[in-house]
Amino acid sequence: MKILDKYLARQFLQTIFFGLIGFTALFVVIDAMENLDDFLDQDVSPLKILHYYAVFAPEIIKLITPVSVLFAALFTAGKIEVLSELTAMRASGVSLYRFMAPFVVTAMLISAFSVYFGGYLVPMANKTKINIAQVYLKKGLSFTGSNIYFQDSESRIISISFFDAGTNRANRVSIQDFDVDDPTRMTGRIDAQKLSYDTLSAQWIALKGVKRLFINEKESASFFDSLTVSNLNFKPIDLTTKQQKVEEMNLDELSALIESQKRAGNDPTATSIEYHSRYAFAVANLIIVLFGLPIAVSRRKSGLAGQVGLNILITFIYLVFMKVSQAFGKNGVLDPMITAWFANIVFLAGALITLPRMKH
Repeated sequence: MKILDKYLARQFLQTIFFGLIGFTALFVVIDAMENLDDFLDQDVSPLKILHYYAVFAPEIIKLITPVSVLFAALFTAGKIEVLSELTAMRASGVSLYRFMAPFVVTAMLISAFSVYFGGYLVPMANKTKINIAQVYLKKGLSFTGSNIYFQDSESRIISISFFDAGTNRANRVSIQDFDVDDPTRMTGRIDAQKLSYDTLSAQWIALKGVKRLFINEKESASFFDSLTVSNLNFKPIDLTTKQQKVEEMNLDELSALIESQKRAGNDPTATSIEYHSRYAFAVANLIIVLFGLPIAVSRRKSGLAGQVGLNILITFIYLVFMKVSQAFGKNGVLDPMITAWFANIVFLAGALITLPRMKH
């Protein structure tokens, strides 16, 4: 690296760092003011509140990193232009493409780290945050009769009141089978007090229940103390995963959930969009620099206010494209991968149009 590259990269990273601190502090203050009544009503200790926002900060940082990166690129470019440093660089033979190189390389490294940060570290922090919200703020709790309710196959629905991951045992279980050609007609049902998983045979065993069959408008019932149910597609780890929220899952868990939903005949569109969006949102750090930096360089003497305004405008346009594409994707109009990458594709196309028009 040349001295100039180190200088630009250092200025860029310093501005990103201060931007992250400022934006994160702003988000925390706003959220704390909104939740202040809940903290007081539930008598949450100050230490636990600090713990809550310590594990909430990674999610905030993930969301505002592209904004901070874009702001840092625009601010650094604007500062260099105001101090006539860019003019000196141009006079010494440095092209605008070469000027952009440290910004692009730094943004690539940030994007690479953001994949790991948003795909693994943030979900880990979200697990603790959600647990604190449920235990201390009484948020996100389910008071329905069944804790877990899912489709195991195209014609089978499973209902479980509670699953103990320590013993691999489900309590108050209902297994309902339906006619493949007529989903409104039930063909069989098993209700059991417990459903235990035998790790040696890799099969589920229903304990103390009744098995019913519905054939030609007639019902037959047989009671049992133990019944091996060999045609179930889920495993204990799947039940543990089903109790998790999407924001608690890392990339590997999301991928496994997508495959599980496909096997069960469920629509994995929403989960697939979330999976691909984590990669796309990380790469947005690079795309948004490629798009915004040439515009900032071409806007001579725009000043700090101009850079801030440009940052807000570009961020707003990006979010609009992202939200619109997600709406179409969740309705099945767009492929999940295209949905997740649509905003990046549009901004990359804009960058490819803008870059050749830059004055060397």
